[in-house]
Amino acid sequence: MIKHVISKGADFFRHRKEDFQDYLGGGVLARIIGVVLSIYLLLSLAIGWWWSHEPELIDIKQYAAEHAGEQNRSPVTGYTTTTALIYLAETLLDKPGGYLRNDIFPPGLWLDNIPRWEYGVLVQVRDLARVYRKDLSRSQSQSVEDKDLTIAEPQFHFDNNSWAIPSTESEYRRGIKATKKYLERLSDPQQPDAQFYARADNLRAWLSDVNNRLGSLSRRLSESVGRQQLDLGLAGDANAEQSTVGEGNQVHKTPWLEIDNVFYEARGTTWALVHIFKAVEHDFRAVLENKNALVSLQQIILELEATQEDIWSPMVLNGSGFGLLSNHSLTMSSYISRASAAIIDLRSLLQQG
Repeated sequence: MIKHVISKGADFFRHRKEDFQDYLGGGVLARIIGVVLSIYLLLSLAIGWWWSHEPELIDIKQYAAEHAGEQNRSPVTGYTTTTALIYLAETLLDKPGGYLRNDIFPPGLWLDNIPRWEYGVLVQVRDLARVYRKDLSRSQSQSVEDKDLTIAEPQFHFDNNSWAIPSTESEYRRGIKATKKYLERLSDPQQPDAQFYARADNLRAWLSDVNNRLGSLSRRLSESVGRQQLDLGLAGDANAEQSTVGEGNQVHKTPWLEIDNVFYEARGTTWALVHIFKAVEHDFRAVLENKNALVSLQQIILELEATQEDIWSPMVLNGSGFGLLSNHSLTMSSYISRASAAIIDLRSLLQQG
């Protein structure tokens, strides 16, 4: 009887010891997992902060000249603008963090400002690539499209949010590769089939696209505080028609959570345009001087550069138009509107004989 009791007691304590060891083992594992997750989250926050810094402006004319020297190429007409197009596309993919818009894991998944900045740059890359294909590289409407630009232009229009099979990055790299081939042929005297026509009509075609983009951005930025808008779709033409009846007086207001998205899209757009306009200033200089329009283009650059000032606030403020707090969107809209007005003046100068 005593042996039986002792045996039962030993079994009891042995099982309790095993249960206690299992409990300790599970607790240690849970603590390890907790520490690893905490470190991961802290690193993600630090990396996300680093990735959220916008690239600085560069001297694109000097960059293009150095690139031509490294490649032993002649910086012919169009070399600087083409180099600017390549630089913008490569910056999207090679900046800290790479291309973030299609990220599905932290910290890229948590970030929204830089992905909107990327979209603003991408729109300008797409617009410029399209103008290259249909205008800048062709002597007339009946001429043949450039073989490399016919590849590059659709590649830059690939889905900007594709994670895999194929990824956005791989498709954009194909577009960059094709544009680089065009640049090599452009600067090679032995391959005259690659051309860049720095004509006033070609410049006006691109400026028309830019003006439309800036007008839309200015409108969206000003709607951060709400704005009344009348239906002006048929204004100026008594015989004009539209598909459905307009709503008349409307109030448009950007949702609170989208205000910073619109702001950073505008920052990306204007960042890209500063580089392109400086390249255009170089490649179209003879045309601009002939039309006495060089100073007008330089004024556009000044307005766009003002949009790239450092933001000292930890967040995009949305005070009312004349309230106590500033409104970053309205400030950005002001600079963009001035640039847009200067573009209208520039297009008018270029149209004159």
